[in-house]
Formats: sequence, structure tokens, C-alpha cells
Amino acid sequence: MNHKPSYRNVHNRFKLNGNSYSFDDLLEVAISYIKDGEPHQKEIGNFLLDWIDSKEDIVLQTSGSTGTPKTARFPKQAMVNSALATGNHFNIKIGSKALNCLPAKYIAGKMMLVRAMILGLELDVVQPHGNVLAYNTHTYDFAAMVPLQVENSLSNLNQIGTLLIGGAATSTQLIQKLKTKKTKCFITYGMTETLTHIASMPIPSEKSFFTTLADVQISVDERKCLCINVPYLNKDTIITNDLVTLESNSSFKLLGRVDSVINSGGVKIIPEVVEQKISSFMSTNFFIGSQPDKQLGQKVILVVESQKNKEDLIQQIKERNILNSYEIPKKVFYMKSFTYTENGKLMRSKTLELLFDRK
Repeated sequence: MNHKPSYRNVHNRFKLNGNSYSFDDLLEVAISYIKDGEPHQKEIGNFLLDWIDSKEDIVLQTSGSTGTPKTARFPKQAMVNSALATGNHFNIKIGSKALNCLPAKYIAGKMMLVRAMILGLELDVVQPHGNVLAYNTHTYDFAAMVPLQVENSLSNLNQIGTLLIGGAATSTQLIQKLKTKKTKCFITYGMTETLTHIASMPIPSEKSFFTTLADVQISVDERKCLCINVPYLNKDTIITNDLVTLESNSSFKLLGRVDSVINSGGVKIIPEVVEQKISSFMSTNFFIGSQPDKQLGQKVILVVESQKNKEDLIQQIKERNILNSYEIPKKVFYMKSFTYTENGKLMRSKTLELLFDRK
């Protein structure tokens, strides 16, 4: 019978920054990182201490991009199961060289460590800043980054064989740039509650559909929001606020968040859909939001991250004839900087709060 490894079964091919470690060695590594390490290493040390203790579960924290950060307990075995599912989905081989450039404070960085320990990877851990390949000439079979890191690493991206991109929306402009790279790039879909990704979309993708990992079951509720059942996580069905269309029982297209939908004059508008339509000619970060309006209830606005106002932007959007009359922004606001989470995910609500507090 083929038994799944437990969290104590650290693979004998596992290496961390060039050194081999067994499960019993991890305590010494954790103490060393916490005592003498840099901030990102201290986070790794804290996670390793939690990983090797006698408890069967572990406390994880969400990023807080759509609200107040929350914590929840997850079985360590579920994290092991997630690592195995990722290894199968992306065909990650024992002994592959991997790069972890994500903070171990959050699930994405934690799961890179778990994958390395369980799948037997040779993992290099670097400080999770914006340009992680700037002074790194090593080549890697496997890595995961947020879009900002990918953007800053484009000139060196061919050092990576397979790259997972998640944590924030990937712009149309970045996707176009990635099409010229040899690296196999995948946009991933997931969250803390699913222990990172449960689906991926290759770049390029003709239909922009995500394909689920093996055994993941998906459906939609009455709101047309994605519902996820992941048997290997041993949890109840996860009900999301993500609006989707199902292509099949294992693939879906992500439209946007139900809590971001704008009701303008009785017409429901999905901001992310509008953003996708105009993204090809926007040269800086932006998003579609709303503002209270006496006649419409809510009016569509465009918020741009720029110190310079671009004249006649709404007129330029109208002339392209890609939005219907309800989708066209009624007003443009410019901000010096948006509010983001640590991993680069836009915090829409907080950014709008700052915008209108300023007015």
C-alpha cells in the first residue's frame, strides 16, 4: 500500500541553502535562524519550530487583502498533501533545485519550505525583496513569485524552468512580456484556506481558464461564486467570494469578486472585467472603483497610481469603443501611491478610504 509521508518524513534529498538536513536537524536550524538570522530567516525559524513541535496542526494567517487578517488552524498533514499535489501537477522531480523568495510569514513562503522538505528539493532561500535574481546567477527548476518580483526579474527569468505566479493579479502587460520567455509560467489560483493554489493557468492561455489540481472539486453557488472541495485537505467545502464561469468540472474563468461588484443605475458591473478591457493601454497601476451617486446609486470611477494627471483619459477610453456606457468611468482620480499587502496585493477598500479621506 502506498502511504503518504507524514510531516516528520523529511526527504533524504532535502537541502536548504546547500546543506542537507533531517527532521531532527531542523531544531538547530530554527534556533540558529531565530538567534542570528535576518528578518526573513527569523520567520523561517519560527515556522520550523512550529513544524517540528508535537502538535498535529499549525496556525496560519491570511494576507488581509480583502479585510482584516485572520488566523486558522490547519493539520500539518494537509500541508503535506498540498505539497504532494503540487509536485504531481507541475511534475516536480526529486532533487530539483528550487528558489524560495517569498516571506515565510504567509502561506506561500511556508508551502515552498514544506514542498522542499516533503518532495526532496534543493531549496535556496533568499530575502523576499522586489528583485530576487538581480545578484543571483544560479539556475532553478522551480520557483514561485508575486507579479512585482516577476516584473523586476524579467531580464533574468530564463534562469528558472517552471515559475508559479500568484498572490496578486497579473497584468495584461506582464503576461505579454512573459510570452517571449523560455520559462514555463503559470498563474495560480488559491488562498490560505486552500493552502495555496488549487488551480493554475499556463501562459499563454487561449481561453484564460484555470485548471484544477487532481481531486479538487469545484462548483458555483447561487451568487455564481466559486465553491471548492479539496479532499486531501480534510475540510468542508470552501465558499469563496470569487465570481467565476465554469468551463468544465475541472476548469473555470475568474471574473472578479462579488463584494467588488458595482450597482450603477441597476446595472451590475464587475470592476475586474472592466480593468481587463482597458489594461492594454494603461501604462501605470490602476483599478476600477465606485463612488456614491444620487442618480445612479454608485458611479464607476477610475483610480490611477500616478503623480501626473493624464488629460482626456476618459475621452480616450470612449474613443476605443471597448466599454459599454455603464462601464465607462465617470471620473478619474490620481494617487501618488496605492495601499498594498506585504506580498504586493492591492488593497482596494483601504486605497479608496485613503482617497476619499483626502478629498
